[in-house]
Amino acid sequence: MFKYEEKYLSEGYKILAGMDEAGRGPLAGPVVCACVVMPLEDNKIIDGVNDSKKLSAKKRDELYDKIISTAICYKIVEVDNKTIDKINILNATKLGMSNCVNTMDINIDMLLVDAVNGLDVKCKYLPIIKGDAKSYLIACASILAKVYRDRLMQRFDEKYPVYNFKKHKGYGTKEHIENLKKYGKCEIHRDTFIKHFIG
Repeated sequence: MFKYEEKYLSEGYKILAGMDEAGRGPLAGPVVCACVVMPLEDNKIIDGVNDSKKLSAKKRDELYDKIISTAICYKIVEVDNKTIDKINILNATKLGMSNCVNTMDINIDMLLVDAVNGLDVKCKYLPIIKGDAKSYLIACASILAKVYRDRLMQRFDEKYPVYNFKKHKGYGTKEHIENLKKYGKCEIHRDTFIKHFIG
C-alpha cells in the first residue's frame, strides 16, 4: 500500500495527496470526490485502511473518523445529478476531482488518483488503475468519499422514503428500479441514467 508513496518521497516530493470518488454508477444522487493529505510517518499510519469496497460499513465509519482527525488537509466535493446529466458522469467526476485539488488549503507536490486522467489541476498527478487497493493515500480518500456519500444518501432517504435510498444508496438494484417504475423519479435521480427504465 506504500509503494507509490515511498517512490515519490524518495524522489524529493514533500506533499503527497490521494484522491478517489464514490458514486459514478448509481441512478440517483451526486458523485462525491475526496482528496486527502495524510501524515506518512510510521507511527501515524492508520491500521486497517484499504479499498473502501473491501471494508464493512462499520469499519469504514470508524476509519472515516480517524482519517478526518489525522489528516493534514482534506477536501470533499459533491457534483450533483443535474450537472452529471449535463456534462456526463466522467466529466462530472473530473470536475469534482479538479475542484477538490484546486481548493485544498495546501500546495500538493504529487497527487495519486484512482484511475482518472485528464484533470485540470495545478500539480503533477498519477492515475493508478485500482489505486484504492494499491495506495494508502488513495484508500484514505476512497473511504472519505464513500462514507460521506453513504451518509448523504441516508439523509435523502428521509426526504424520499419510497425509494429506500438508505439501503441501496441510489444504485440500480432490483428494488430501486421497481420503485422507480412505480413512483417515477425524484429530484435527485439522474435522467440520463434512468431513461432506460422509465422512458
